[in-house]
Amino acid sequence: MGKAKKRSLHLGINDRFSKLSREEAVETVVDMLQNGDKDVYALITLFGLTAEEILEAGASYESVIGMGNILL
Repeated sequence: MGKAKKRSLHLGINDRFSKLSREEAVETVVDMLQNGDKDVYALITLFGLTAEEILEAGASYESVIGMGNILL
């Protein structure tokens, strides 16, 4: 994880996490999409996740398409 992401997480932008790898971020995004959490946008943009990564991790096609221009 780079310095900027560590700093962002430390400052409390995503105060649920203290240290998060890219793989853990993808899994967390899938869980957040299933629960309908609105904070998922911040996590996707912080790590620059793609629709393909999220779909391969197990997210439904409808929830990924519903994200609109963030992932496409």
